[in-house]
Order: sequence, then C-alpha cells, then structure tokens
Amino acid sequence: MVPPSSQSQPPPQPPCPPVLRRLGILGGTFNPPHLGHLALARCALEQLGLERVLLVPSCVPPHKRAEADPGPEHRLRMCELAVAGVPGLEACPLEVRRGGPSYTVDTLLALSSLHPEATLTLILGSDIARTLPSWQRPDELMALASIAVAAREGDAGPADGAVHLDLPEVPISSSLVRARLAAGASLAGLVPPAVAAYIAEHSLYAPTEVPAS
Repeated sequence: MVPPSSQSQPPPQPPCPPVLRRLGILGGTFNPPHLGHLALARCALEQLGLERVLLVPSCVPPHKRAEADPGPEHRLRMCELAVAGVPGLEACPLEVRRGGPSYTVDTLLALSSLHPEATLTLILGSDIARTLPSWQRPDELMALASIAVAAREGDAGPADGAVHLDLPEVPISSSLVRARLAAGASLAGLVPPAVAAYIAEHSLYAPTEVPAS
C-alpha cells in the first residue's frame, strides 16, 4: 500500500488550552502598573490557590478620571511587560478591546462565558472594596465572583463574605510613580525594569512644558 502523501495530511492542531477552574481578576487603571500590583496578584495566586491571575486594565475608568493617562493601549502593553515571565500572571485585553467605560460586572460576565468551568475571584484593596455598593449592578457582580481583599494597616478588615489576603504593606502607588517621573527621579524598586524602559522609550508621563508668556 502506498503511504498517503504528506500533502494530504491534515495540519497539526494547536494544543487545547488548559481548562481553568480557579481564576483571579485584578482590575484597575494600571497607570502605570507597579511592583505593588504584582505583589498583590502573586499574594492572591499563592494564598487562594488560584491557577491564574489576570491583570485587567480598564479602557475608561467609570468612577474617576485617570490622571496623565497615556491611553489604554499603552497601559495594556505595560501590563503585558510587567507580567512577562511571572508564572501564573497574565495581562487581559478584554476591557481595552471592548472600549468605553469599563464596568467590572460586564468583565466578569465575559470571563464567565470564556471560562465556564472557572470559579472567579475578584481581588481588591480594602479602600476599593468599601466602594463596591456604588459599583454597576453590585448584587450581580457579587453573584458572579467571590471577593478577596488585601486590608491595609489600620483597616477594619474585609467586608462580610470576603476572603482576607495577608499581604505585607507595599508603599507604592501609581501616583507615586508618576510623581517620581515628573521629578526626573529613578523608578528603581517601583516598577519592573521592562515597564521603566517602555515608559522611557515612549516618553510617557513626561512633564508638560508651559509655554513662555
């Protein structure tokens, strides 16, 4: 029997993606992403036994204006660089690709459809968690995902039904990073080196020069 020609063979199929059963979601503007974000994501990954944590940068933050915003595509790219090579962490383009105001409940619905086998956990800082009742469709949101809260020193702790994350305080914020950039100071110890290089390459958060009168 003559073996079939290689041209008649079907092309190799890509491996099936793993079925995720424990998925964490860390949303925000990530303006820019910093080492505190990564510490929170890794903390949730390890303490909750999650298989993956998604960093989900918003397209348009619905509750506050993003200061000195370089745009959602830049923020998404910085998230991708921040998690590159970090096991269990991934940047998710869902909200940026969807466009418009980014409501977490819509994101959870989309992720539930993409990962029907997964239990979703929304990861929050305690300051943000306190604002949950004012979010879009909060009852629906809390039915879609469990809540994990990293309480800061002096906070009362997570709300009823939320899981507490034991995260040492990380004194870094995006506003601090932007202030350091405005002052021309180093970002060492604040953001991953790849993010710092990207910011420099694209002149993001550069001080705006006031024209002489």
